[in-house]
Amino acid sequence: MSSAGRAGSKRIGFEVAVGPRRLTINQANAFLTTEPDGQINWPSHHGLYFFDTRLISSWALYANGTSWQLLNSAAVDFFACRIFLANRRFPTEHGDIAERTLGLSVSRSLEGGLHEDFDITNHNQNAICFNLEIAMRCDFADLFEVKSGHIVRRGRIETTWSQSESKLSTEYTNQDFKRKVILRAGRSDSDPVYANGRLSFEVRLEPKASWHSCLMYELVAGDVIAKPPRACASNFAETEVAKRVENWRSNVLKLRTDNEQFQALYDQAIADMACLRYPVSGETHTEFLPAAGVPWFVAMFGRDSLIASLQNALVHPDFARATLKALAGFQATETDDYRDAEPGKIMHELRLGELAHFHLVPHTPYYGTADATMLYLIVLHNAWRCTGARDLVEQHLSTAERCLEWIDKYGDRDGDGFQEYQTRSSAGYENQGWKDAGEAVVYPDGSLVKGPKALCELQGYVYDAWLRMAEIYDMLGNPRRAGALRDKAADLFRRFNETFWDEASGFYAYALDGEKTKVLSVASNPGQCLWSGIVPRDRAEKVVRRLMQADMWSGWGIRTLSMRNPSFNPHSYQNGSVWPHDNGIIAMGFRRYGFAEEAIQIADDVSHAGSYFALHRVPELYAGTARGPNNFPVQYLGANVPQAWAAGSNFHFLQTILGLVPDAPNGKLYVDPKLPEWLPRLELVDLRIGKQVFHLQFSRRGERTEWDVLHGPADAVVSRSFTTGNALA
Repeated sequence: MSSAGRAGSKRIGFEVAVGPRRLTINQANAFLTTEPDGQINWPSHHGLYFFDTRLISSWALYANGTSWQLLNSAAVDFFACRIFLANRRFPTEHGDIAERTLGLSVSRSLEGGLHEDFDITNHNQNAICFNLEIAMRCDFADLFEVKSGHIVRRGRIETTWSQSESKLSTEYTNQDFKRKVILRAGRSDSDPVYANGRLSFEVRLEPKASWHSCLMYELVAGDVIAKPPRACASNFAETEVAKRVENWRSNVLKLRTDNEQFQALYDQAIADMACLRYPVSGETHTEFLPAAGVPWFVAMFGRDSLIASLQNALVHPDFARATLKALAGFQATETDDYRDAEPGKIMHELRLGELAHFHLVPHTPYYGTADATMLYLIVLHNAWRCTGARDLVEQHLSTAERCLEWIDKYGDRDGDGFQEYQTRSSAGYENQGWKDAGEAVVYPDGSLVKGPKALCELQGYVYDAWLRMAEIYDMLGNPRRAGALRDKAADLFRRFNETFWDEASGFYAYALDGEKTKVLSVASNPGQCLWSGIVPRDRAEKVVRRLMQADMWSGWGIRTLSMRNPSFNPHSYQNGSVWPHDNGIIAMGFRRYGFAEEAIQIADDVSHAGSYFALHRVPELYAGTARGPNNFPVQYLGANVPQAWAAGSNFHFLQTILGLVPDAPNGKLYVDPKLPEWLPRLELVDLRIGKQVFHLQFSRRGERTEWDVLHGPADAVVSRSFTTGNALA
């Protein structure tokens, strides 16, 4: 391990688990986020959400009006959790019940709807009788309004109770927008009653006896009805969703290594991607693309789903298939200023809540992303290189050609040959690159850059996309089209390096502003230009060295913005924080230009940081505070955990370390492994390149890394330098 790695190592016998104090489970279009004791306090962001609507906004549990005490709780899988509680002292008509003489476990499982189990054990020496009360409220608030803290009630809420069916129905109606939650009690040792907003069970227990009841929540969004699993949540491993996930996990790329930290990070990343599988309708069956993150981004995205598909290309290539298909279906066909749409553009975000339904937000879908259209082309090419599927390219060729037209006609707003963005929507995003916070693009004096912006990485994405599409057109037998794209890429390479390079600082401009003036703030964005291959070899070292200076390199990864900028804040969203996915892309770029040591250092930084977070789960971002001998990474409040980009960064680091480049069309896998001291041995199992399946072993021998093919055609695995200076991987 590097000196920085040793300086930030954990002390033997102590483990720091950084992370948000919440309990979250999710599956498909639903998620539940609560306090650690399982309750939903009001007001808060917690609740049971379905199709971007919060169905349940308050949930509390009582014994004769007295709250329970948390013992412990945890998610036992991404769709199931268990909560262990004990009673506080509370009165009954036969005397007080002593503290912690009743044990209560609450088990929850999401599969369509929510199944909830209550199991109470009486540890008193006497028989007891009390009321178990569940207080619930439903606000049916739109997710956007919950997140902003400004909730407006527009429709009507009605609640009905059927004693004969033990069924509680609460429905929200606003014209043709409808949401409903139906709660049924089943397999209960006593019948519930409903009054004063509380569902109550009379619990009578002899000494050492137990009591059980199931509550099943049916979730309704318009015509979509999600029924809960019938099986008790304590048997979550026997549910259909558990079986489907287990089948998925058996087919993804497996890693084996003696480095327990790296193994745990990889395994958690696989679990997180299982958690973030978002269902979309296929022709014959349900397909899955990666949702962006939990809790706020359980939805279909452009940029996020594409980057996650790229990261997962060697782990689960079917993500790319589903993402390309789904996004093609929403490719813009007309100009719509409110939604920032133009013909050929790939969408940014699709929402299904009340605000979107009534067009009070532009997310129907919203197209305010300047990079998804280029990323679509990059992912299409990469998916072809991983699968060898010519039919995949042919299926999406018309979509790709419309993307190319958009780049020329709309992406280049003023005809200067560079990609710029500026919202035209009254509700649009000021910034439309991956750093999309309103304050993310700043001048060196810390002031905001307003108006049209030409980010440096957007030019790299276009350059890369044109070269990749040229390779596709060669494969399709259209050398004329391929040659034209290569000529455009060469011209962009020249003009980019003439315009964006700043000789005085030895670094690239963050962006060009509306006056075509260089924004010379030092930020992480030029690192992504290395990944795109738009940087000349003689300048690559300067870019690498600048990013590894102390104001940018925190020791936990590269910061989004230099500490020297007046607007730097390590606890901000994108003005000084560390984003794992950004670091994964930058590390790929470092390695592409021959800076293997620096690339592996970044992999070590982020991997080591990830090991400090609860469950070894890498969050969306964390603070850009400096690494030291006695500290640990600091969480960013509000970060999505799990998050697709963050989980996928583990796969980019793995690809960077092993130098893997798939070439399924030619039946080859190119490797250039450079295992660091802290990762002396690893194996890849079920690595699929086209129709070939490999089991590869990599071992460090002194300063060299050796590899063996344990399964699969040995002649298909070829040693080739990863140092190409381009990004065709």
